[in-house]
Amino acid sequence: MIGLILIMVVTGGISLLAQGHVKSMFAKYSRVGAQGGYTGAQVAAQILRSSGISDVSIHEQQGMLGDHYDPLHKRLVLSTENYHGRSVAAIGVAAHECGHAIQHQQAYAPLKMRMAAVGITTFANQGLSYLFFFGMMSGLLSTFAGVAAMAACWGVIMVFNLITLPVEYDASRRAKTVLSQLGFTATPGENVAVAKVLNAAALTYVAAFITSLLYFLYFLLPLLTGRGDD
Repeated sequence: MIGLILIMVVTGGISLLAQGHVKSMFAKYSRVGAQGGYTGAQVAAQILRSSGISDVSIHEQQGMLGDHYDPLHKRLVLSTENYHGRSVAAIGVAAHECGHAIQHQQAYAPLKMRMAAVGITTFANQGLSYLFFFGMMSGLLSTFAGVAAMAACWGVIMVFNLITLPVEYDASRRAKTVLSQLGFTATPGENVAVAKVLNAAALTYVAAFITSLLYFLYFLLPLLTGRGDD
């Protein structure tokens, strides 16, 4: 139990640091206007057009940093601040989401794997709650079965988070390249600012992977050492 509490403290701290860093970088560079003067939505539209993508729609969504690309419905969703914003942060985030749309168009293997794993990962996330409250806490499952099931669920989540890392870093790489190629970032300073925002955002995915890895190992090791029956 002490080990579990320690993992909760460590992973919680890592997540808070990562989230705090991305919010800090976003807030800082949201106040720095891009010299081109384009909004995030305009940048996204032009990137998609230049990439030959005509079947992805761009939508505005309320809330901070809720930006995402929905491959199932081919929707690129930008938060209000980034949809209308003309900052280096706004165009960087918009270009990053376009990077996912380009990955989808080009059948980028890690993205395809990630999409295929969404269903089982959702099941694993739900399974964690059911296992803890209705399995192990109620005594319906033996210690071994409960620990094995928890390890399996965290293993699925860990693999999903691992696959997510190249997807996110590749999207950021594509974003930096296309912004420069299309002239949306006109100075080295703007390129650096975009990189800082996107690199900070990527750290949240690293934190998620570390968290899932530590929980997976916590439940796996007792099985490997024979302590799962205790």
